[in-house]
Amino acid sequence: MRLERYNEDKLKECDYINLLMVDISGNIRSVALPRGYATEKVLNDGVGFDASNYGYAKVSNSDMVAIPDMSTAFFEIRGDYRILHVLCDVLSTDRETFDQYPRNVIKKARDFLREEGIADTAKLLVELEYYVFEEAEYNSRADGAFYRVKSSEGLGEEFADRPRVPLLGAYHRMPPEDSYMDFRNETVKLMEVVGIPVKYHHHEVAVSQLEIELDFMDMVQAADMVSLAKWIIRQVASEQGLCVTFMPKPLYKMPGNGMHVHQFLEKGGRSIFPGDVLFNLSDEGLSYIAGMLSHSLTGSLLAFACPSTNSYRRLVHGYEAPVSATFAKGSRAAAVRIPGYVKKDETRVEYRTGDASCNLYLFLAAMVLAGADGIRRGLNPVVLGYQSREAREDLTFPLNLNAVLDGLEKDRYYLAPAFPDKLIELWIKAKRAEAEYVYNAPTPQEYELYF
Repeated sequence: MRLERYNEDKLKECDYINLLMVDISGNIRSVALPRGYATEKVLNDGVGFDASNYGYAKVSNSDMVAIPDMSTAFFEIRGDYRILHVLCDVLSTDRETFDQYPRNVIKKARDFLREEGIADTAKLLVELEYYVFEEAEYNSRADGAFYRVKSSEGLGEEFADRPRVPLLGAYHRMPPEDSYMDFRNETVKLMEVVGIPVKYHHHEVAVSQLEIELDFMDMVQAADMVSLAKWIIRQVASEQGLCVTFMPKPLYKMPGNGMHVHQFLEKGGRSIFPGDVLFNLSDEGLSYIAGMLSHSLTGSLLAFACPSTNSYRRLVHGYEAPVSATFAKGSRAAAVRIPGYVKKDETRVEYRTGDASCNLYLFLAAMVLAGADGIRRGLNPVVLGYQSREAREDLTFPLNLNAVLDGLEKDRYYLAPAFPDKLIELWIKAKRAEAEYVYNAPTPQEYELYF
């Protein structure tokens, strides 16, 4: 895979302009325009597409217009062709902002912070955890279902007798035990080429489990860049004959993949979170935590942060993934961690519950709005009883997809500044259908217990 930064001087050299849009699940989709058709007028006026196939528009009113946002553009050299990839804004045919488009949702959430005088933006640092395999097979039919993965690090019968590290002993391993250093190096190099800031990468706890930690970005840029980072990781994996999954829990009794988000609100070029109240946090920082935790406890924030049935294979008692509305300094068992290694004037908070099965735009927007609601209401997480380094039974989150969707139906007022009701209804409908598909199917474990 060859990528290059966007340079306007090279625009005339490209063969195709590939317009990138996001569907309701957060997947990037595209339509490619030959350079001869992609005149300046076409790019300014936009290109029509059928939004009903993206999950957030009715067939009877599905015509939308994609407008390239050239600040996100980059080149890919693919075979003999130079392709300009560019993320798009989406308008209705009457040139109004289409409020159900995920990228527009997160922009409206940022606008709300500014209009309310809370902050200029949220700055977010996202950690991407994922598994990589040499082979992955799966199928589901009426007469049988299975999945099977293989990794040279020790998964699969042919690797069972080879020298290897323990299944849960791979954290920060070096080559040759780490088989995927070169793979990560290549993905990070390409991310930096297109302007995605990376802090570091490393092997995670489980064999075949990896992590790339990005750096702080504006909330809209974070959603864009993390979405592109996932695409780059998958593309490089495919070219190297590997399979990548961001599933929260792809393997039984193995660590799950979270998507931890470090964050602070910025106003006037400075974070409003550092202070002297508790854990080097200000009142605003503590209220922000209270907002995130209170809306997680109802389930409504989890409906966007952990929106798959598989999310609740990861969120179970006894593992590192947090399952209750608690916060603490330096504790990875808490849903919100205040990192203990940062300087006082750089104090930030980390929301540890989410995972990458989410739509990045919707999750990040909902999370920031939940925190902003805590600030507007002056909530105190200590008074609410959320302070704890350990999981708390009395503060346990709803832990299945239907339960968090029930919570979203009842607790959605704080989302109103950016989320239209119609989008929330479409989201609930789509996720209910996923839950029905999964929860109605027998599992191999049920065969073992009951057949």
